[in-house]
Amino acid sequence: MKKIKPIDIAKKLNISTSSLRSYEERGIVPKPSRSSAGYRIYTEEHLAYFDCIIAMSPGFGMDITSAVLKALQRKELDDALWIINSVQVAAFEDKILIEQVNKHLEHLTFEKSMTIGEVALQTNIPPSTLRYWEKEGYVKSKRGNNNYRYFNSYQYLKVLIMKFTQNAVYSHDVVQLKKYIRNLEDYNVEGVKKIIEECQQLINKRNQEQLHGLYYLNRLCSKLGLI
Repeated sequence: MKKIKPIDIAKKLNISTSSLRSYEERGIVPKPSRSSAGYRIYTEEHLAYFDCIIAMSPGFGMDITSAVLKALQRKELDDALWIINSVQVAAFEDKILIEQVNKHLEHLTFEKSMTIGEVALQTNIPPSTLRYWEKEGYVKSKRGNNNYRYFNSYQYLKVLIMKFTQNAVYSHDVVQLKKYIRNLEDYNVEGVKKIIEECQQLINKRNQEQLHGLYYLNRLCSKLGLI
């Protein structure tokens, strides 16, 4: 099997050799053999793993990418595919969530309020997370005579959008989106519409990135003789 130097893989993928070692230390790629001088000896199989990491991580995130590639090392193709499937299901749920935000926006009534418990029940978000988001300035509540937190329909809308950012793969785009939400003025419906458009673009971008990653995953599986 052809031997490849770490520096050659690093140049091809436009990353550092320390990144290659980091992936190796995390168990995402198989351990390479060593030369008599102690240098790492990578093969085309290692290159396929590294290609897959670079291609998959933007659309799936490093945690999912790691779990999938570790499963492949154990020759557990079905487990790897079910991990991928669960991520794609979550992506579809994000699409439904944004549609729900759009629908909620059409019937926005500022008079209606919900307790933190009611919001948590409807959104499946723990009250502790809602309190944290309020502390960080993403959402606001008002205190009733009973000292309970109440969220109006506009704040409920922001909670749903924050839920989307919670599920999304961490990226600069998601960081910027959360910044927009934090700086959004009260009852700025047009601002919410722009954020919804951003969310829809992120979903579409994620789909395309995942398709790119799956192409390299298929190549890796073929290289390993799993398909």
